[in-house]
Amino acid sequence: MTLLEVENIKSGYGPITALFGVSLSLSKGKTLALIGANGAGKTTLLRTLTGLNKVSDGSVTYEGQDISSLSSHQIASLGITMVPEGRRLFPSLTVEENILMGRCSGRNGPWELDKVYELFPILKERRNHLGTMLSGGQQQMVAVGRALMSNPQVLLCDELSLGLAPIIVQDIYKTLQVVSDAGVSLIIVEQDIQQAIANCDEFMCMRDGLIVLQGTKETANRAEIAHAYFGTDK
Repeated sequence: MTLLEVENIKSGYGPITALFGVSLSLSKGKTLALIGANGAGKTTLLRTLTGLNKVSDGSVTYEGQDISSLSSHQIASLGITMVPEGRRLFPSLTVEENILMGRCSGRNGPWELDKVYELFPILKERRNHLGTMLSGGQQQMVAVGRALMSNPQVLLCDELSLGLAPIIVQDIYKTLQVVSDAGVSLIIVEQDIQQAIANCDEFMCMRDGLIVLQGTKETANRAEIAHAYFGTDK
């Protein structure tokens, strides 16, 4: 069942176009990895799917509804949520207060505070600490927990591994597998190609605002990915 359908969208920042006709589809419970170098358009695509950047051409359809012109809070209330690059915690709020901010979408569902703490036990221990006093990995857990509190059907994750130790990255991706197993569909932006391919059902490589390669983790070819990623055979 196709949950999210993106057809030939263009988007950008004011007069600057950053996406030049991107299409993709995401099925319920599946994980799609977006790979590509800095400036390829990955974050712009996630921002467009959440309504932070506007669609100038093409369409985004979610559960059969065209959401191309909806605001970001309307899209969040329908069940599409993003974990932003850099975590973006509220510095004046505690861990628990940051997590509870996810309730602002107004969606009901299985993800409540106790379930987030079950997923990330360390956060329950530190629930009264300021979020910015935690380690980078723990802050990322807070950002994921906050997003889950909105009870999304589609969770968009932007550079979860950025600046984190490899062992922490492994733990974060194990958590995402639990989230996927619970029926949440995922789009993961990741520069670590090996990590991305290992944790997806399908992948797409972006370059210069376009999808230049797509496939599954079973069909992934290192040489083809290198060519698509860098625009070279080397």
